[in-house]
Amino acid sequence: MTAAERKLHRDALAILRTAIEAADAGNAVRRHLSIRGRFLAAGLVKLALADFNRIFVLAAGKASVDMARAIEEILGERLYRGLAITKQGHGTRRLREIQVIEAAHPIPDETSLGAANRVRELLANLNARDLLIVAISGGASALLTAPAHPLTLADKQKTTGLLLRAGASISELNAVRKHLSMLKGGRLAALAYPATVVTLLLSDVIGDPLDVIGSGPTAPDSSTFSDAIAILSKYRLLSRVPARVRAYLEAGSRGMHPDTPKPRDPLFRGVHHVVAGSNRLALEAAQAAAKKLAYRTLLLSSSMQGEAREVAQAHAQILRETISSGNPIRPPACILSGGETTVTVCGPGMGGRNQEFALAAAIAMAGLPDAVVLSAGTDGTDGPTDAAGAIASGTTVPRAARIGLDPQKHLRENDSYPFFDALGDLIRTGPTGTNVMDIHLLLAG
Repeated sequence: MTAAERKLHRDALAILRTAIEAADAGNAVRRHLSIRGRFLAAGLVKLALADFNRIFVLAAGKASVDMARAIEEILGERLYRGLAITKQGHGTRRLREIQVIEAAHPIPDETSLGAANRVRELLANLNARDLLIVAISGGASALLTAPAHPLTLADKQKTTGLLLRAGASISELNAVRKHLSMLKGGRLAALAYPATVVTLLLSDVIGDPLDVIGSGPTAPDSSTFSDAIAILSKYRLLSRVPARVRAYLEAGSRGMHPDTPKPRDPLFRGVHHVVAGSNRLALEAAQAAAKKLAYRTLLLSSSMQGEAREVAQAHAQILRETISSGNPIRPPACILSGGETTVTVCGPGMGGRNQEFALAAAIAMAGLPDAVVLSAGTDGTDGPTDAAGAIASGTTVPRAARIGLDPQKHLRENDSYPFFDALGDLIRTGPTGTNVMDIHLLLAG
């Protein structure tokens, strides 16, 4: 690796750190929730504190602990009781009043089921003089698992796993989850009724749709049982999911089970939503950091989606064009994008969508001088690994060949983690306390 590439590596990692700091979940809450005299302000909503005898807090997701801590600080002695449900390994920091519970992600297990039961117990105590503040971040869907009767945890585990391996988008995955659950798709709000509900959302979904973030536990749901069946059919999974799941969805499509609450349901009159953080905010902070490092910048999109390797190849071609012709921007340049790609798993390897993105980009940019591609998840985890993502350059492929690694074979087998681990190019941040999808950085020196 040349001295110029080492500098690009350092700069890319510094820009990523700035993006993650800007998406800090606690700061996102503090920007949108405050006590102003006799009122609680949540975004544009003002609620008179005198209207409530008790204030409860429920946080769920990978960023739940940081969001709950900020809410706890803001409420002070007004807080009555609370729960924060987070991913295993993300709950090391304890809170003063709010109880922290760890559960499994992305495939739910008994801990997820136990967490959901604790939430249902909390909601059972609410009345019209109560205020429930809900904080939702990415991962909440798996962390709160309450299968609808007669479905089992094993049914939901297998269905979720099949959809993940098939490369289903988060919107598709959540549409199915909502119709197998007692909490998702507005059903948490239904259980909290008639309490007033304020939901703060840290968006990990393209376009910030309220009914998709965390499977929309307090939002009206526009999807139906028929939509869930169509998604499973699209990925040829209808015959592979457990028989109970298929039967339950088909019965629901015939009106034999109540569908999720829809937009005009009166239970939502006392429910308020605030999007407190998003991928675009993180990208804008990254763009500002790149400018301070003397890069010309171009923010492509915060809505990137599609197969990770295909999106990565397109990004690599943009980087090649930038270096060869100065289009769409002249070097030194930092081109940014964000969103959430998917991976259709065909091989037995280990990795995540960001590591696969970096590997596909490395192959497409092999031999390109003074160029770096970084792809990382803002939550600090990428797939079932301890890495947030990986960084690649024009010298990645020849460096790999020198130690006997075949990048094409690793890509075919979805085995990006050991590839970048051997090269020392994995990005390990540890849990970040936030989750606003992924960041892609292209640097041209």
